[in-house]
Amino acid sequence: MHVVVTGALVENDAVLLVHRRPTKRAYPDVWDLPGGQVEAGESELQALAREMHEELGVHIVAESASRLGVLHAGSGDDALHVGVWQIGDWVGSPTNRAPDEHDDIAWVGISELGGLPLVHGVLAAMVRSLPEFEWARGHSDVTDGNQDGRGSKADCRACAGTDSSSRWWDQTPRP
Repeated sequence: MHVVVTGALVENDAVLLVHRRPTKRAYPDVWDLPGGQVEAGESELQALAREMHEELGVHIVAESASRLGVLHAGSGDDALHVGVWQIGDWVGSPTNRAPDEHDDIAWVGISELGGLPLVHGVLAAMVRSLPEFEWARGHSDVTDGNQDGRGSKADCRACAGTDSSSRWWDQTPRP
């Protein structure tokens, strides 16, 4: 199983996304939240802090991070477990410090998320569930899940009714 963390940096009604290079083996040519693999001996929060610094050059304020949920995809050795975190505060201006992984980074408005090719379609619903985007919560109050053609599922109120590229994730309550 691969354990990965991603972080949602939100500012001025926009979330920071990274565009995966078209040459990447896994999930090429799509937008994603920044993040990466959790290394042996690291907690998800430690990996998140390391990845945000390596990829974007920012230092997250650990106390400001809260877990949005967990996304599951694949099975067996190819199983993917993605911890998705909201980062409320950070120091530094995000820049692309991993050009071998990402060919672009961009602040994307909440209304633009649905029109982008996202690595996990459910990410749009996860971001819309953030307190900063309270208005969007009322637009999706269905509780049943979705499944896409890759065998991944979405099962949460915020994710239900999203496009067919949704993924399974367990929503973890935020403090």
